[in-house]
Amino acid sequence: MLVSQSLRELRVNIVERADEEIQAIADPLWRDLLKNSNEGQYGEFVKNFSGSLSLAMNHVEAGRQFANSDLARNLSEDFDYLGIIRRGEHVTVLYRQRCTKKAGEWLGRLVLGYEDEKAKIFGASIF
Repeated sequence: MLVSQSLRELRVNIVERADEEIQAIADPLWRDLLKNSNEGQYGEFVKNFSGSLSLAMNHVEAGRQFANSDLARNLSEDFDYLGIIRRGEHVTVLYRQRCTKKAGEWLGRLVLGYEDEKAKIFGASIF
């Protein structure tokens, strides 16, 4: 019973999950992105990206921008969850993000969906 229930839950479209469930998936992924960005660990940074996002990226250019960005290398662990937008088979989780070296706040965006029955990142950015 428990195994079939878990498999059924995995097949649920992520947009059908409650906000709290989505946030419980998103927050650790966001924290990992912050940690790996600050440490310049590009390989670890992209480890939870979906196959389609990974294929669409120019990894050389992204790695260069990643390494040379003051913002990307100094993200504060202090962030605020703002909410969720649902669309199609993906959710966009929004965060208020701060930087340790620049004053102000940025909007963090994390797009999540399922790939091979695992929650994966289909987009991530800071504006």
